[in-house]
Amino acid sequence: MSTLRIPLRVANKKAYVWDVQGRFCSSQHRLSHLASADIAALRSQHRICGLFSGTLPHLSQQNVFLGVPMVLMPEEVVLLVENDAVVLVDDPNAHIQPSLEQLQRWGSEDKESARPARKRKERELKKAAKAKAAAAAAAAADDLLAPEPEPEDTPSASQIDGQYTVLIPASASSFEWYDPSACGYTTLDAAKAAGIWDYPSNLHERAKCGVFRGLWEQGMFLGIGIKFGGDYLVYPGDPLRYHAHFSATVLDSPTAALTPMEIVAHGRLGTVTKKAHLLCGWDDEKKQASYLTIEWAGFG
Repeated sequence: MSTLRIPLRVANKKAYVWDVQGRFCSSQHRLSHLASADIAALRSQHRICGLFSGTLPHLSQQNVFLGVPMVLMPEEVVLLVENDAVVLVDDPNAHIQPSLEQLQRWGSEDKESARPARKRKERELKKAAKAKAAAAAAAAADDLLAPEPEPEDTPSASQIDGQYTVLIPASASSFEWYDPSACGYTTLDAAKAAGIWDYPSNLHERAKCGVFRGLWEQGMFLGIGIKFGGDYLVYPGDPLRYHAHFSATVLDSPTAALTPMEIVAHGRLGTVTKKAHLLCGWDDEKKQASYLTIEWAGFG
């Protein structure tokens, strides 16, 4: 039985989710399209929320309502790869140089897709011109002394041809010259050997991956916690339904030293934001994490 994997497009060692309905079939080593959405599958099946970073085409300056692509944290990528849920695709190398025949086919398909829109625009312009002429005739009949309306210019064929919308696919993966079959990696070692991924590469990064997995395996949702002075925000359920209960900070060792100022800062900041601060110490030898919460008691 083949294993269906969600493709993560990797560029500059960052993983993006672009496709709305893409899946990677490891047995056939190709992309196949299914009904469910990748982003919804990551959220509902794997408890991975990511971060949307794309802006709307007509509102590119705003940063409130963001869309695809969805960027994943490195810890999320490592977890998904180790769980055999995704495949890392070297996106720049998946775009091969198109041949002349492929470009010609693409150009002819583009013109064919624009033809219905051009005809629809032509019908709309003719209908609007008839409506204006009928309104002018009705006004002239009501007032015989009114001056005759000046004839309006009928749009020429060149104007009609230049006023239509061309639909461009949002994802380049639909093009003929996009071939991820030789650029897909299902393990971290293979991706590191190919030079497209290098996380984790040191003790602190291993600690973050270990803590992330430990909290995730307890059924938690995790998000970026930089706004609240931590590495992660820890949610008991989907962030669309729940507030975070903890802001978590990763320590490289369970015996790592903390200054009194850091303890006070974590405790007070967590309490002010109605969260408990979670100190997560990673034991790299035992491959397990220990947790300690800090809350401000409200005295003194």
